[in-house]
Amino acid sequence: MPETPQPSRAHTVLRQIFTGSTIISVLAVVLAMLVGAVLIAATNDDVQDAAGYFFSRPSDMAVAVWDSVSGAYSSLFQGSVYNFRRPGFENGIKPLTETLTFATPLIVAGLGVALAFRVGMFNIGGRGQMLIAAACAGWVGFSLQLPAGLHLIVAIAAGVIGGAVWGGIAGLLKARTGAHEVIVTIMLNYVAFYLVAYLLRTPGALQAPGSNNPKTEAIASTAVFPRLFGDRYTLHVGFVLVVVVTIGVWWLLERSSLGFRFRAVGENPNASRIAGIDVNRMYLYAMVLSGALVGLAGVAQVLGTVTTGFGADIDAGIGFDAITVALLGRSKPWGVFFAGILFGAFKAGGFAMQAAEGVPIDIVLVVQSVIVLFIAAPPLVRAVFRLPPPGAEVAARADTAKVAAL
Repeated sequence: MPETPQPSRAHTVLRQIFTGSTIISVLAVVLAMLVGAVLIAATNDDVQDAAGYFFSRPSDMAVAVWDSVSGAYSSLFQGSVYNFRRPGFENGIKPLTETLTFATPLIVAGLGVALAFRVGMFNIGGRGQMLIAAACAGWVGFSLQLPAGLHLIVAIAAGVIGGAVWGGIAGLLKARTGAHEVIVTIMLNYVAFYLVAYLLRTPGALQAPGSNNPKTEAIASTAVFPRLFGDRYTLHVGFVLVVVVTIGVWWLLERSSLGFRFRAVGENPNASRIAGIDVNRMYLYAMVLSGALVGLAGVAQVLGTVTTGFGADIDAGIGFDAITVALLGRSKPWGVFFAGILFGAFKAGGFAMQAAEGVPIDIVLVVQSVIVLFIAAPPLVRAVFRLPPPGAEVAARADTAKVAAL
């Protein structure tokens, strides 16, 4: 019997890359950027003017389209990575620190959503968990008088516990009554929002003394995340904490026995139950940990970004953006980490793009939404780029073996 030809190692690696899920996320971003380019050109005044005499001078419209798109994405890059127009490396690198600052709560909230995804649950309650965590951490931050270091640790712990409790409510209801976590977490978002809004209007609770505005007083300096590179940059120690948490979540999901049970329940809860895993307990543990991680995002907002006092909008939509980050990162800890940095770049660079080129900030939101659209439709991405379907390598080897056997 003739031997079945074996593909080279390089061919195998390339095949795994182009049939894996990672390439879908990358290409989804590429397609979304192309859609964004079309929208940028369509909303540009110069392009619209050139379109009026397109048939007489089509080159003018091509130049206008190129100028609008290249100018917008150049501003996006310079507002999020490195600004070549600023003198000196210290000034030029400042946009990157802004990106990492925006990415800090996105990453940790995305990790919380991703952890729930891996257990087969949908944590849509990021907003409520962030608000409760922010309220707990903020109250500790401006009410207690503790030594530096200890004060920060206690404030972080209070916020994480608050988020864990709020997430644990959904997990407990899921485990004990079978209530769907999507409905429960959405309802808990409203409960948390109106509860925090009430406390912000109640003197002696969260409202700043002597103020009629629904806002807290400033966080004590002993409870604020120190800046990593001085007051010149906004990047704080919270980003280092997020890196440590990412490593911890990776170890939990990929190396620990609890992570194995999480993944088993996420793949097939019925088989896991037969194998002796307490599925209901895994649901509770997963939502507690998920709420704690999302709560840490609220802590990062209060103790790192908005230290002069906060209102009911402290979540800044991060709880819902975290779902997109988790989807783009394929619920893998390091995938979520880099997806959070990408979305942080969108947030940081979007403002620069609007200021420099007059591009509506809504274009960035459209790009983020289109990314989710393409991630939700992998066959569409594969069809556009003519990628082989998943499992094509295995099928090709089986066909080759059959032909050789004949």
